[in-house]
Amino acid sequence: MSKTGSASDAADTPYPGGWPSWIGLRYLRARQGNRYVGFISVIAMTGIALGVAVLIVVLSVMNGFERDLSRRILDIVAHATLEGEGARLDDWRALMEKTRSDAGVVAIAPYVEGRAMLVAGERSAAVDLRAVLPDAERKVSALEKHLSDGGFNALVPGAWQVLLGRGLAGKLGVRRGDGVLVVIAQGNVTPAGVAPRMRRFMVAGFIDAGMYEFDQGLAVVHLGDAQRLFRLGDSVTGLRYRFDDPNSAPTLIRAIGQSLPGSYYISDWSRRQGNFFRSLQVTKSIMFFVLLLVVAVAAFNIIATLVMVVKEKRADIAILRTLGGAPRDMVSIFMTQGSVIGVVGTAIGTAVGLLLAFNATTVVMALQRATGITFVDPQVYFISELPSEVRLGDVVLVAGVALALGVLATLYPAWRAARTQPADALRHEV
Repeated sequence: MSKTGSASDAADTPYPGGWPSWIGLRYLRARQGNRYVGFISVIAMTGIALGVAVLIVVLSVMNGFERDLSRRILDIVAHATLEGEGARLDDWRALMEKTRSDAGVVAIAPYVEGRAMLVAGERSAAVDLRAVLPDAERKVSALEKHLSDGGFNALVPGAWQVLLGRGLAGKLGVRRGDGVLVVIAQGNVTPAGVAPRMRRFMVAGFIDAGMYEFDQGLAVVHLGDAQRLFRLGDSVTGLRYRFDDPNSAPTLIRAIGQSLPGSYYISDWSRRQGNFFRSLQVTKSIMFFVLLLVVAVAAFNIIATLVMVVKEKRADIAILRTLGGAPRDMVSIFMTQGSVIGVVGTAIGTAVGLLLAFNATTVVMALQRATGITFVDPQVYFISELPSEVRLGDVVLVAGVALALGVLATLYPAWRAARTQPADALRHEV
């Protein structure tokens, strides 16, 4: 009889959890006549791996889109702006010298900005008219790399030249060298009444920013021409700032504004483009919870698998209980079995997901060549490759949630196993 107390003898197994873990791992092996349970276990493991891999890939691609769009936006917009009251800054040169050495400031450039109407023949379009000082603008933004036909060199003060967004030029039907009429809301008093102020500009080049907002609604002119058009004299609308860290722009521009005497309007790129980035975050959160359902379905497969195993092993459970096994040992057996499914599935899914995420561009291009379908159309998305950025926090979150669901899925079957009464189970086996 002393030999039949195998529950205590099995405690000498090399497994960390003792004999319950050893038995739980044995139950994972599909033996002859028990292939169905093993098959369901593989399906559950595959489901978790698939869900984890898809989640990592999708989140990484969305991170890549966010990164690339952020770069495009920051190429064109300033990190922060400082404007005078009434959109007029008279002492802008003194302010530049005073704030140039402030913390985080890399470069400063003056600008003039306002709304205008562009007219070409019978076509017209409302635009954001931005005036820059080329040498200073090169230091605060990377706008010039999105310009064609000589970049800022095409803007000569007094020549009344304008750079148009590529889509805007198409809407107006103009080409390089054509003339467009720039009309602003400020009026000229004439004997016939007040007439809107206007000036003819020559199209000197185009802007290819790769974003609808700028390609369809931005026109750039020289600062001197805009000052004459808006009759600002030597004044400007405000100053554009570039900082060493774009994410610190809200804090740094606020500190600059508070350090200056008088009243100023401050803004930063996160305010101007805040809705856009918030929508990206909302979309990313929705995708995470929707795709998490794939992992949840796989977790239900774990429950189904363990319930079937508990029902099949009622006799084994009864014998172990009569040999001294406690209810918590029965719980450990089936939690070990289910947890292994969850851990292995998560590990495989994480590895596959990272492999695909790091090689997203290569995989998509191979699929495009194989199927003949263009998944990333440059004319629609303004990119030719699928961007991807793997973030450790996302990987840890996905793997952690998958592991948690896998462990939670074992609780109910393990609880049922612990409630099995030896006498009832053996009676039904007779």
